[in-house]
Amino acid sequence: MKDSHGRVIDYLRISLTDRCNFRCIYCMPEEGVQQLPHEEILRIEEIVQAVRVAADMGIRSIRLTGGEPLVRLGVVDLVRDIANVPGIENISMTTNGVLLPRMADDLKTAGLSRVNISLDTLDPDQFRQITRRGELQQTLDGIDAALEAGFNPVKINAVAVRSLHQDYLKFAELSIDRPLHVRFIEYMPVGESSGTDGCGWGKQDVVSCEELFDTINEQARAQGLPELVAAGEGRPLGWGPARYFMFPGAQGTVGFISPLSRHFCGECNRLRLTADGKLRPCLFSDNEYNLRAALREGDEETQRAVFAEALRAKPDDHHDRVGTERGMSQIGG
Repeated sequence: MKDSHGRVIDYLRISLTDRCNFRCIYCMPEEGVQQLPHEEILRIEEIVQAVRVAADMGIRSIRLTGGEPLVRLGVVDLVRDIANVPGIENISMTTNGVLLPRMADDLKTAGLSRVNISLDTLDPDQFRQITRRGELQQTLDGIDAALEAGFNPVKINAVAVRSLHQDYLKFAELSIDRPLHVRFIEYMPVGESSGTDGCGWGKQDVVSCEELFDTINEQARAQGLPELVAAGEGRPLGWGPARYFMFPGAQGTVGFISPLSRHFCGECNRLRLTADGKLRPCLFSDNEYNLRAALREGDEETQRAVFAEALRAKPDDHHDRVGTERGMSQIGG
């Protein structure tokens, strides 16, 4: 399946819910967002049907997101159903990890291939500040549960925000003694583009991946540690745009995802499906195509036509757009 720019599209990100047990400052306001009515959220069987159509058209990899996907009732059964769809080769999930201690084994048995765990600080006080209601140890326990369940790879997603003064080296060091793959992500202008409550994006808060890389190496040298080197064959499995490095002899890697400073639009291989059934060709675009209506009509040809329309609409580049009508929790992280 190719878009109008010749890129192979084989990856679908599916948001299971707009609800979350955190209220992260870069994702939503403290009071949360207006939740979608229950009847507007795709049902489990509708999600599975969407995957069947997508797989028949060439999608091979599925990522489940939210909000927080693990708060969605029936998520384990959904993973099992998706794993049984012919053509689907990989199922992954992005989660804050809080519910993994009691769900990781069941998810692994159901067919989940890998997990990405969102974690933006290793300081307990700052964690409470960022999430507004979470405890650091909950997410750390989730990381332990993912490793114990046998997920491989286990990736840690850290959004770099300058005003948070995160300890980048401390994050990178998580990759040394355990097979964890830490990925730093540039702060993206999704949702409201200004604000004073910590929720609005500002260019001054963006830390480029090049600066992150240099800072980590500078801090490593100061502490007598070796610098990062290209990961080569040590890079984890995946289908995303991260560039991977590692400390010599480390069990894991350190990756950098640079949607702003080093565009990877020319290599984009994905579509997004929101929790309310809208296909989005690009994270930074407000163009959406109503797959939910087609799913509820029950006409598979109409469903295929919506995928084809979204595919044709994929832009060549996000062109440094700032701000989107919907926030990250509403689009799917």
